[in-house]
Amino acid sequence: MTKNRLIASVIGLLVIIAIAGCGHKLVVSGDQQSVPLYPDEATYLRISQLQQQGGVSGMLGDMGKNLAAKQIDNQTPVKVLSSSSNGSMVEITGGPMKGSSGFVAKQNLD
Repeated sequence: MTKNRLIASVIGLLVIIAIAGCGHKLVVSGDQQSVPLYPDEATYLRISQLQQQGGVSGMLGDMGKNLAAKQIDNQTPVKVLSSSSNGSMVEITGGPMKGSSGFVAKQNLD
């Protein structure tokens, strides 16, 4: 009986470790203070293209980013829902924005 209990405990511990290791976190890059969470990938791409153009279009891109994207704290835990070459759709699993979902750039996901 003791051997069975030990085996069950070890299996339970391994399952807990595996579940805890599957999480991802948002990370800031460069001079960012927080991570932008866009409603979808199309919005991210549109705003990124405007920002890269510079001039008036670049300023419009910056304004669009401030309006369209929620700013999420660094190290916020997330669950990846889907991924593309540009980034991932995620759901926030902890913190004040828990349950929110959106798109984050590839460089902002750990």
